[in-house]
Amino acid sequence: MRRYFSVAGGLAWRMLHTLVTKPLLFLPPMLMPVFFFTAFAGGLSAISNAPGFDYGPGYTSFIFAFVLCQSAAFGGVFSGFSIAADFQFGFGRRLLLATPHRSALIVGYGVVALIRAMVTLTVVTLIGLAVGMNINGGGLDVFGMYGLAAIINITGLLFAAGVALRFRSLQATPLMQVPVFLFLFLAPVYVPRELLGGWVHAVAPFNPATHVMETVRDLLAGGGTDYLATLGIVAALLAAVFVFMLRGLRQAEAAG
Repeated sequence: MRRYFSVAGGLAWRMLHTLVTKPLLFLPPMLMPVFFFTAFAGGLSAISNAPGFDYGPGYTSFIFAFVLCQSAAFGGVFSGFSIAADFQFGFGRRLLLATPHRSALIVGYGVVALIRAMVTLTVVTLIGLAVGMNINGGGLDVFGMYGLAAIINITGLLFAAGVALRFRSLQATPLMQVPVFLFLFLAPVYVPRELLGGWVHAVAPFNPATHVMETVRDLLAGGGTDYLATLGIVAALLAAVFVFMLRGLRQAEAAG
């Protein structure tokens, strides 16, 4: 176990050192949710006056739930880009040769994914509070909200890792990004589910992101929420992408 965590910690330290010394690798993923938050919260705030929109904390808090999910998910996806880059340029193969327990590599990437998401969410939260975001929930609600974000972050990482380990090339990055964008935007992003129209209204109830966003909004509002049901949904999603990642890891091992 000591060697296992030594490998994971060493890989995490290497990636963090790279991000600190080359901030251009870190800033774009952080600026994307900040851009979405400021654009949506400012440009679409009139939606709060639409008939049927009755979210108490206001539109800024409403859109923050989407930005939280996006920041968490893409914090994991961008770490998947690092996996693809490491394998494309040969470093990943050396890691496989030097590491008897290959899952330690995923743990190392996962630590960095969580740290990236923490930094981004901190910045977005501070911006939200500065522009008037209301948090009506208590400390336990806030803890539950960021707990869901952490699970979504690891889910995004495992999905991206599964893709990266299968293709082992940066050319696979669209396959990591596009499904996550669809996962997020086929949910009630701009308006409550009741105000959605067309086929998106029909699809949204079956999208796990819908339940996560609605739960985050309930937690922000301090209202009742079926937190355990949402937790069960994201846990099932996490298990599915974990299996997906393991199979990708075996393909990478077989490829040598």
